[in-house]
Amino acid sequence: MAMTGFATSVSAGPVCTTAPRAQWLTEAQMRARVAQLGYTNIRVFQVSGSCYEIYARAANGRRAEVYFNPVTGAVVQNNED
Repeated sequence: MAMTGFATSVSAGPVCTTAPRAQWLTEAQMRARVAQLGYTNIRVFQVSGSCYEIYARAANGRRAEVYFNPVTGAVVQNNED
């Protein structure tokens, strides 16, 4: 019996940290950092893998999907429309 292989790739976000969750910024701390960076109208704020992920408006008004390092608050990946 011949088997066909299908590569299944799940579109996952970046790897933001390997640090344990006990070292992550709290949601309140991260939300403050997000606001400090100029993101507004946050529609989604969630944990995505090893990242904090938001869907919001960037300071320039464009829609943004942003992944943050949850330990440092640094932007790891920013996708703007």
